[in-house]
Amino acid sequence: MTGWEQQGILFIIAVVANAFSAFAGGGAGLIQLPVLIFLGLPFGIALATHKVASVFLGLGATLRNLREDALERRFALFILATGLPGVVLGANIILGIPDRVAEIALGLLTLGLGVYSWLKPRLGQHLRPTHRDRRGLLIGGGVLFAIGALNGSLTSGTGLFVTLWLIRWFGLDYKTAVIYTLILVGLFWNGTGAVTLGLLGDIAWSWLPALILGSLLGGYLGAHLAIAKGNRWIKRVYELITLAIGFKLIVG
Repeated sequence: MTGWEQQGILFIIAVVANAFSAFAGGGAGLIQLPVLIFLGLPFGIALATHKVASVFLGLGATLRNLREDALERRFALFILATGLPGVVLGANIILGIPDRVAEIALGLLTLGLGVYSWLKPRLGQHLRPTHRDRRGLLIGGGVLFAIGALNGSLTSGTGLFVTLWLIRWFGLDYKTAVIYTLILVGLFWNGTGAVTLGLLGDIAWSWLPALILGSLLGGYLGAHLAIAKGNRWIKRVYELITLAIGFKLIVG
């Protein structure tokens, strides 16, 4: 495979993976990370490379979503303050885990996301803010810290975990939760994870040009579709992809 052929494949994968992620509120790693591993990168290098590229997913999605003016500043800062320490912790842990163990854990996590989504058909249909008192914020922030640790380590689908948690615990509707996830997780959580993993491990720099361009384009297109389309399509596509990729990762 020539360098141009490889860049072309990476670009197409990045556009598809990141458009899906921006459309569904998470999940670029469900497609992009396993493909990087399949193309020959060890898990740790694939993860660090994916993290860097996924920051540009957040940038592309942010460019589209900022028009909606849907973020509540204090709540956004709360998500960052509780999640970012977990990201740093997870990124420090993952590089010491054997590749195959990490892949199986990734597959189990992915399957769990698909099953949970399928079992909750009415999730996130209406905006009903809840759990904004001290106890609710403490519990909600603790879970966001744990999801941040997963984001820094296993990475795949953790954006959707954030989306589902914002809906389930804080009462956001799906579209609003997706906007929070794409901007805060896509840019800030993934940016922190990329820096941490870059300092601790290696990045496949020659793979990044196509991944970055595809992430920018895919993020913008997916965010546009999420705004234009309804939740039913998002859930169905998400469930199919998570179940398929989760199974593939587990069986090897």
